[in-house]
Amino acid sequence: MMPVADLIEGDELLIIPDGPLWIAPYAALKDGNSKYLCESFTIRVAPSLESLRLIADCPDDYHKSSGALLVGDPWVSEVTNSEGEKVLKQLPCAKEEVEMIGKILNITPIIGSQATKQEVLKRLSSVSLVHFAAHGCMETGEIALTPDPHRMSTVPTEEDYILTIGDVLNAQLRAKLVVLSCCHSGRGEIKAEGVVGIARAFMGAGARSIVVSLWAIDDEATLEFMKHFYQQLAGGKPASESLNLAMKSLRESDTFRDIKYWAPFLLIGDDVTLDFLAKEKKI
Repeated sequence: MMPVADLIEGDELLIIPDGPLWIAPYAALKDGNSKYLCESFTIRVAPSLESLRLIADCPDDYHKSSGALLVGDPWVSEVTNSEGEKVLKQLPCAKEEVEMIGKILNITPIIGSQATKQEVLKRLSSVSLVHFAAHGCMETGEIALTPDPHRMSTVPTEEDYILTIGDVLNAQLRAKLVVLSCCHSGRGEIKAEGVVGIARAFMGAGARSIVVSLWAIDDEATLEFMKHFYQQLAGGKPASESLNLAMKSLRESDTFRDIKYWAPFLLIGDDVTLDFLAKEKKI
């Protein structure tokens, strides 16, 4: 940060990365005083100046002001390879994660067999907050959900259970915040305006901001991180500050002080604040 350190005013860093810098853990970089950047600044990234303009020009009533979709530990035990071997394990900590968030926000999550692709797509466009705690594809971040119980085939195909980039782009999102608590949710093919993966798809579909992970996440650390993040968010703090305070809590703990536990989380897009007591205005 030394070349631009003198130009920074305030306590917020908004970065428009290029190329592989999209997958850099900015929170864990250090300044000239050997302090982590997240100790001095809230940090978020954006695909381009144009994307920031589009966010700023969006009408105030475009995004939903209430409602949440919490999806955890979809039932993926039916998913097998060509030899009939199971390829995905259940994620008990993901179930615990969305149940914990549900208690903080007073929202009932959809878990296990309820978390079908069909049900998720039905609800996506009607909520202000979306949270996924599930398996994510290493290459694209696409999300594994419960296979459609009404499918034609005995063995689920990817169409039956994978929430694809195309599915998301067609979903007409109105969410202020999407949290992808999935391994590799920030991954994808690197293009001129950032990583083309599931996170970018959510933004392209209308989400105002996204929280992603840059690498595989430790279950227990994620549970602790999300507890602190949602407690701050529910208390009225902006997403960037909530993220910073959650990182700080892990960094100062005995168990999760290592960078690998607290640094993979990244905020993309706007710095939103959510009002979980809000009600939609009727027109």
